[in-house]
Amino acid sequence: MQAQAGMDRHLLGLKGIGADEINSILNRAAYWAGRTEKVTNLLQSKFVANMFFENSTRTRFSFEVAEKRLGAEVLNFTSAVSSVQKGESIHDTVRTLESMGIDAGVIRLKPIGVLEELAAKIKVPLINAGDGNNEHPTQALLDLYTIREHFREIKGLTVSIIGDIQHSRVARSNLWGLTAMGARVRFCAPENMRAAELMEYAPYVSMDEALQSDVVMMLRVQLERHEHGMIQSAEEYREQYGLTAERAAGMPAHSIIMHPAPVNRNVEIDDCLVEHERSKIFTQMTNGVPIRMAVLERALT
Repeated sequence: MQAQAGMDRHLLGLKGIGADEINSILNRAAYWAGRTEKVTNLLQSKFVANMFFENSTRTRFSFEVAEKRLGAEVLNFTSAVSSVQKGESIHDTVRTLESMGIDAGVIRLKPIGVLEELAAKIKVPLINAGDGNNEHPTQALLDLYTIREHFREIKGLTVSIIGDIQHSRVARSNLWGLTAMGARVRFCAPENMRAAELMEYAPYVSMDEALQSDVVMMLRVQLERHEHGMIQSAEEYREQYGLTAERAAGMPAHSIIMHPAPVNRNVEIDDCLVEHERSKIFTQMTNGVPIRMAVLERALT
């Protein structure tokens, strides 16, 4: 891929990124997915720091596999074992790693807006691995890749995203990415889980209408929100907004099921559907590695 400089080398989100650039990343991911060798030397001698100030398993491991497949030197840390717990700020931690000579940083953090502030001050490219309920661009990119791989084209498809839209960075990044690629996006959520600021970009529809889509994308229910009264119970949520086997039977025959994982089985989606032939959940996880290889290549070459 062509070298990019300055802010273009960051990947902070998909909002404002056009179809051409998204397609470029997806095409490069397809290239990496087709390579048979486990490890290349493309990023040999490059140091990449995975800076996770918020817990992660799948995203962190996916980035680490991608980095190692490209031949990069990988530095991992989490805030639980770093100086952040001693009072060091996120900015100081990133600046410290930059001063030690890292070439790029993959970062996940809770506060919204901090990542953009860091990117304006840090000279090395930063890749957003999830910031608060703002964006999760590589998750959306692997979702776009999975959809394109199945349908061959994204333009013209209808995609329904179902669940806690208000707190979902996955929903936001998918909204921006899918819209840029010409898909029609619809949301479905309980009243107290809707994001009012997104209504002008995607309508909220009923569960029955949402299921009549080319792609049905379920979001993880954060069960800890029981404590705050956002949902009465997991059983009630499943009854009203869960993808049950009965509901799935009424979906169009060509439609597919997606979920960013981790999955609460028998809450947002029935256990029998997680690995159903129409489900792309584990395919999404597989596609995360080549997508992140393409994103790292974009940042570092």
